[in-house]
Amino acid sequence: MADLLGSILSSMDKPPPVNDTQKKLIKKQKEQYEKHQAAEKAKLAKFRKDIEEKINKFLQDPSQHKHKFSSMSKVHRSVIHDVADIAGLTAFSFGEEEVDRYVMLFKKEFAPSEDELQAYRRGEDWNPEKAKEVARQKELAKKEAEENEKRSKEQAVCSRYQKRNEKRLGKEAAKDAEKIIFTNRQFGFVPSENKRDQRSIEQTLADLKARKKQKVEHNGQSDSSSTEIGN
Repeated sequence: MADLLGSILSSMDKPPPVNDTQKKLIKKQKEQYEKHQAAEKAKLAKFRKDIEEKINKFLQDPSQHKHKFSSMSKVHRSVIHDVADIAGLTAFSFGEEEVDRYVMLFKKEFAPSEDELQAYRRGEDWNPEKAKEVARQKELAKKEAEENEKRSKEQAVCSRYQKRNEKRLGKEAAKDAEKIIFTNRQFGFVPSENKRDQRSIEQTLADLKARKKQKVEHNGQSDSSSTEIGN
């Protein structure tokens, strides 16, 4: 069995021997690769040092709240994110990958709102004044919608009331009742807030004393008039 296996292995083609020229070529390619790797590592280290200097300058400038870098590769962006995290900054990436993706830094006390982030994600510049106006318009639209909803509910209540009266009193009588209700709404109803006594305690006591004094004086005058008549 062993002789058969040995015979088969000896009959197989052996790999061609590597000559000195090929050995030198392989060694040269390996050296070039290692040299390229070392150069890329040195470039990345220099890039990191430059980023650290820029971020330190950004931190020391109180007039700047955010800083935008130019678009760059994912590897370089990762370096910025790492340095920013160590420096205590907030960092976001925006834009399309492999096209125009970039990093923007924010100081912690000036962290962006969700509206601001959405603007950057859409590729738009952030305008605080424009954002305030948009927020104001949204608030007005919300109030208008609430007023419309309230008006619709009131109309629905009036409609139900009218239908119920038509059923009970007849159509013409129901219209007359609705007119009376409308008139009362304009002139007769007084809000509960207006019925409350808005005076302070001191003012209330003073008014009571004044009324009591008037009453006493009035009674005194009445007694004097009665005496004069009797005489």
